[in-house]
Amino acid sequence: WVKYAEQFHVDLLDNLSTAKSPQMMQGAMIKTYWAQMMNLKPEDIYSVTVMPCTAKKFEADREEMISSGIKDIDAVLTTRELASLFRLYHVDMDNIEPEAPDSPLGARSSAGKLFGATGGVMEAA
Repeated sequence: WVKYAEQFHVDLLDNLSTAKSPQMMQGAMIKTYWAQMMNLKPEDIYSVTVMPCTAKKFEADREEMISSGIKDIDAVLTTRELASLFRLYHVDMDNIEPEAPDSPLGARSSAGKLFGATGGVMEAA
């Protein structure tokens, strides 16, 4: 949406949120807070996200998403690409042992689920 607005609706740019998307917020947190918590150098972390939209690949490559010469997100796989990898490597999703999610930032709310819905960012705010 941002790229579309930049190309076709420059007059609307002042109305866009300046907040990073959840994908990019997570990447920035991994390379800063989590890296420090785990005593890792940000440049030694390779962060990959799985997203439903190919536009997330472009978003991750934007100059604004680079801090101190380090990208917030190093690679983006679409859900379709991930499914292709599962098929290629014969991953049987029905027989994978479930694991509890980690919570490096403590308890979380369910408001994050709203981000994927139309108007979700404003609703979750």
